[in-house]
Amino acid sequence: MTIAVMNYLTDIRFGAGAVRILSDAMSQLSITRPLVVTDEGLLSLGILDRLPCTPAAVFAGVPTNPTEDAVEAGVAVFREHDCDGLVALGGGSPIDCAKAIGLATTHSGPLSDYALINGGLPRITSNMPPLIAIPTTSGTGSEVGRGALITVRGGTKLGLISPHLIPSIAICDPELTLELPPRLTAATGLDAISHCVETFCSRKVNPVADAIALDGLGRAWSSIRAAVHDPQSLHHRTEMMMASLQGGLTFQKGLGMVHSLSHPLGGLPDKPLHHGTLNAVFLPHVLRFNAEADSGKIKRMAEAMSLSTGRNLPEVFERLNQDIGLPARLSEMGVTSDDLSGIPAAAMADHSTPTNLREMTEDDCRTLLEAAL
Repeated sequence: MTIAVMNYLTDIRFGAGAVRILSDAMSQLSITRPLVVTDEGLLSLGILDRLPCTPAAVFAGVPTNPTEDAVEAGVAVFREHDCDGLVALGGGSPIDCAKAIGLATTHSGPLSDYALINGGLPRITSNMPPLIAIPTTSGTGSEVGRGALITVRGGTKLGLISPHLIPSIAICDPELTLELPPRLTAATGLDAISHCVETFCSRKVNPVADAIALDGLGRAWSSIRAAVHDPQSLHHRTEMMMASLQGGLTFQKGLGMVHSLSHPLGGLPDKPLHHGTLNAVFLPHVLRFNAEADSGKIKRMAEAMSLSTGRNLPEVFERLNQDIGLPARLSEMGVTSDDLSGIPAAAMADHSTPTNLREMTEDDCRTLLEAAL
């Protein structure tokens, strides 16, 4: 017997101009001295000026892939300014970093102790400062997700997973994405698509998540090209942000091989590879690999995308990548064969592997990596 476990408890405020209710959200959570966690790029764009609050401090030292060092630096700022809550502003990296900062302010020991693959889930308690997440990209879904991906010392990218890591409130304002550059719109959009695809294909049973994933996939497929090529279209920006949010809600089902491979590659210390772009490269290859175990899921995804057949779905995503300016191969991102030596073993240890549609082996990972190179 398979028992389905479903839990959707995130408080979400969604819509154009939603950022203006930030002060009300802070009052609801009794936050009076927030630490704003963001990155240098957003800081330089002046987007913090659009927040209707006066932070006690700002931490903008979040790298492309958040690290344990960045988390500890954020914790130091939090404590130095006697903060009582967190406001994460940005894409998945600032939001994930803010989650880990909140965890580390009240939980002792290295972050690796709290990684899912190290048995960390029951060690993460509700004893954390409140967190408000404000996404400025439409991709990760981290604003409603229960996980945070952190590269710990030693270069391993680990997933911290717990319902206690879900932000207290998510404020999703598509107007904040209107200035997002085309390449980043494309890469984060493929991240959202990969979440909807992989969670729908997960072996876990969760019909509620399946319905959300298919709806999100349909929205993203219909709007991603327009969002890239007509960036000021608020309608398409809104559809992409909703698809991203839906992808995050479906994390309850787990992910798959796309993420098993992209997580360790994203942890390479000397190459800051964008997570969504890696997912875009891997998605067609993983769909081909998983087709052997498919029991109608590919057909249902094709229907959600208004396609007549799912037989050529990998090629459909390859054409999409080309249309919106994303690379077709890892080598175009600067990845070499030497970079891949430890990836198969790391992929097998990743927390996304157990829920992939088809059973995986290290050899499978190696073959797919070589095909994507």
